[in-house]
Amino acid sequence: MFFLLWLLVLGFISYYLLQSSTSRITRTPVWLLWLVMMAPALIWGGWLLVNGASKTVPPELVIIPFLVCPFLYWFLVQLGRKEIIGSTETLLAGSATEPKEPKLPLRPIDSEEEASLRDCFPWSIYFLRDLEFRPQAVICRGQLRTNPEAAYQTIRENVERHFGDRFLVIFQNSLSGKPFFAIVPNPSHQSGETPVKTESVTRPFFALALVLITVFTTTIVGAQIAGVTEKILQSNPSMLLQGLPYSLALIAILGMHESGHYLAAKFHKIRTTLPYFIPIPFFLGTFGAFIQMRSPIPNRRALFDISIAGPFAGLIVAVPLLIWGLDHSTIVPLSEKSGMLNFESFSPQFSLLMTLLSKLTLGAALNAETAINLHPVAVAGYLGLIVTAFNLMPVGQFDGGHIVHAMFGQKASMAIGQFARICMLLLSFLEQGLLLWAIILFLTPLSDEPALNDVSELDDRRDFLGLLAIGLLLIILLPAPKILVQWLNV
Repeated sequence: MFFLLWLLVLGFISYYLLQSSTSRITRTPVWLLWLVMMAPALIWGGWLLVNGASKTVPPELVIIPFLVCPFLYWFLVQLGRKEIIGSTETLLAGSATEPKEPKLPLRPIDSEEEASLRDCFPWSIYFLRDLEFRPQAVICRGQLRTNPEAAYQTIRENVERHFGDRFLVIFQNSLSGKPFFAIVPNPSHQSGETPVKTESVTRPFFALALVLITVFTTTIVGAQIAGVTEKILQSNPSMLLQGLPYSLALIAILGMHESGHYLAAKFHKIRTTLPYFIPIPFFLGTFGAFIQMRSPIPNRRALFDISIAGPFAGLIVAVPLLIWGLDHSTIVPLSEKSGMLNFESFSPQFSLLMTLLSKLTLGAALNAETAINLHPVAVAGYLGLIVTAFNLMPVGQFDGGHIVHAMFGQKASMAIGQFARICMLLLSFLEQGLLLWAIILFLTPLSDEPALNDVSELDDRRDFLGLLAIGLLLIILLPAPKILVQWLNV
């Protein structure tokens, strides 16, 4: 039953990822791609249902689906691939700014405006060699003759002076590493002389309603974690309040995480929604929270700040709550069922950070023959730590993917993401509780949306914070070394 629940969650997440990302680049039906990517999990689930969870899945049922399904997925994506202009159209399609009507012109400028566009590129700033006219974009290739920040600022101001707000100016590196500009129509541009009032993207009453519903659903789950059965709840409904510590702690962690993103986006003057929670009446009581940015990200500094603010803000709340919860947890004998997903018999050895925090909090009571019966607040803090690690994975649209993109550029970030997916798969063979993560990462596209100025690099302070975030991910995910486990006696 537990495996089926995880399979349902995996199916929901994978379909959402395919619908929101891959459907933009291929005409292959999303349901077919979803079926191919879910095939390994469906095969394993079917085998376990028939033969029982006590038996080990045969190696061929593990290896063959992982070899065949990714290749089949790639083939189906390429078979129906749409003709797009690299990252420029991806950004244009992905920036949920305003409704897409009226349709954008196939050729953004006419022959008379071409001279005005050429005048936007001073030879001492960016020596323009040629213009490539493509559907919904003009690719401007040449030689950069000053620092990227000054070049982008100058050319964007020139384009705005000649064309107003008709275009977005995108500055990216080509696959060969040479910087180029792309002039694409601005989806938020309104034709005509009458200015249109910008619609508010914040819906406070809707956001508040989602919070209240999530409090209710997480309280139900929290009561179950606290040991309140359905029979007890029917005889004494007030026992539902036993789930509030878990509920409030989890919502505080997730809310702080998304508030970090929200405040950083506001700091960089990016239009964004309020944090929205996703309540569900099972699993953890929620699928988390999210914000939606309704305007393009201006540069890699803004991309970095927005991405790293969420995990760091969430940790400020998660770590103290986790320590408090561990201090109020109880010690139980270690058993075969002990592990990272068993809150009643939790074994922290899968994570270096969890091992250290558990030992420092519980002291000698925690040893090699004991496990932890987590307090509901400790469960929330632990989940906050897991959510942080999951978001810091350096793959695609995750916070970690944006962070490495901002630090190393989009091309390097895709290579890092592929390496991270393979490492996560190998790690899942050591700790089966990480298998779901590995599958989700392989379902997640490696590329993310570029910033408007995607060439200017970060400063040393941001690079240090980025390395700190990667280090934090490693100490959460990597198991404690055996020599440390023996020394701590855990």
